[in-house]
Amino acid sequence: MTRAIDLTSRHAWLYGHEASPQNSPGAGPARHIYDEASLLLGATVPAGHKIKLQKDAGNGLNYAIDFVNLELATAAANPDPARYAVPAGFTQQDVQAALDKVRQDPNLTGVFLPPGQYPMTSKVTVYGKPVTVLGAGPWFTRFTAPSGQENTDIGFDAQASASGSTFGGFAVFGNYTSRIDGPGKVFDFTNVTNMTIDDIWVEHQMCLLWATNVDNTTVKNSRIRDMFADGVNFTNGSTGNRVTNNEARSTGDDGFALFAATDLNAGNQYDNVFENLTVLLPWRAAGLAVYGGYGNTFRNLYIADTLTYSGITISSLDFGYPFLGFGPRPTTVQNVSLVRAGGHFWGQQTFPAIWMFSASKEFRGLRVSDVDIQSPTYSGIMFQTKYTGNRPENPVEDTVLTNVSITGAHRSGDEFDAKSGIGIWVNELPEPGQGPAVGSATFTGLTLSDNAEDIRNTTSTFTIHRN
Repeated sequence: MTRAIDLTSRHAWLYGHEASPQNSPGAGPARHIYDEASLLLGATVPAGHKIKLQKDAGNGLNYAIDFVNLELATAAANPDPARYAVPAGFTQQDVQAALDKVRQDPNLTGVFLPPGQYPMTSKVTVYGKPVTVLGAGPWFTRFTAPSGQENTDIGFDAQASASGSTFGGFAVFGNYTSRIDGPGKVFDFTNVTNMTIDDIWVEHQMCLLWATNVDNTTVKNSRIRDMFADGVNFTNGSTGNRVTNNEARSTGDDGFALFAATDLNAGNQYDNVFENLTVLLPWRAAGLAVYGGYGNTFRNLYIADTLTYSGITISSLDFGYPFLGFGPRPTTVQNVSLVRAGGHFWGQQTFPAIWMFSASKEFRGLRVSDVDIQSPTYSGIMFQTKYTGNRPENPVEDTVLTNVSITGAHRSGDEFDAKSGIGIWVNELPEPGQGPAVGSATFTGLTLSDNAEDIRNTTSTFTIHRN
């Protein structure tokens, strides 16, 4: 069997300043961002057989292939033709008409999307009642943005009256080529509850989900690829949500994030569970970012090969938004593997595998356990405190780390060599205008090995208690 794979560099290069790169070579130095291509082989390859990738004479460029993922793809059928409407065709108008039909017919509960390409130029709207939007599987039912355009805001606008809806079994392939804050979220949920996102594949968008004041919602079994902002972000009083069994690869901001802002809703963020997550190659920001809230749990995480930032960011920085810090109930991070995590950004600042940043609001009640940090780029765990002038804003308080292993923190040999090779670093001067970390942390069951320097704490303002 022979199938051609269409490859493009359209989404793989940005240019200019690290914090605001653009899709224009004239903006400055080139920045390479990984990209992917997908292909249905058209037949099942038996176990033990080989697959060959071949460059033909007509392929005059050089290609670098980092990895190949294989899976068995099977199309699903309409689960209940009597209750699931089917669009008359594959246009966006056909899909919207089917959704409207379900909304108006009490005997219908959902829309089934048969295999095919569904071109979109904007978002479809779901409202009026809970609706299930179900495709034949992400290899078969695919929403696509216009190929001749870029940065088209496609996806689903689910309004509050559609609380309880389910979206599953399809892919959304966008045409974003640079970061534009605001649009580009496949699901941009506000003030909805009991939603389900299941088995979604998304590429070349800003985010899979941006959730504002969203409660009791599940995001599961989904793949997030080659994005320009966060994979999934819950904010503004989102509670009781579950993010489970998802993989994010090459995101342009945090792979998964929780941010306790209150600019759009005054409530706190609590009782959320992020579990069974894999994050690979985020090209900006962290694999997982936890900003404030309480009673939230982050467990069973594998994060590897971050390019600019920490594997996990735990921070009370408010970014200028109304914001609630940590506590009073604990925030739990447990059963984590961090491999080759860390990087440098914002000029001269280096980031560790785990970054603990006491900043604008309270930093307290952190419980981190069963963590394996291997070969961090610069340091394993770094404590940092934000200052206003010469005054620290908030100390690290009531922070306990249990059964943490840090191995293989070696000197980097690059321009940041003096900030590298450290297992645990109480940062004495992270960046100009700041000062040494303030507060204390307790380690129980700490294992340090094969590090150039196990612990660096030259401050008089921070205490490490080691049991």
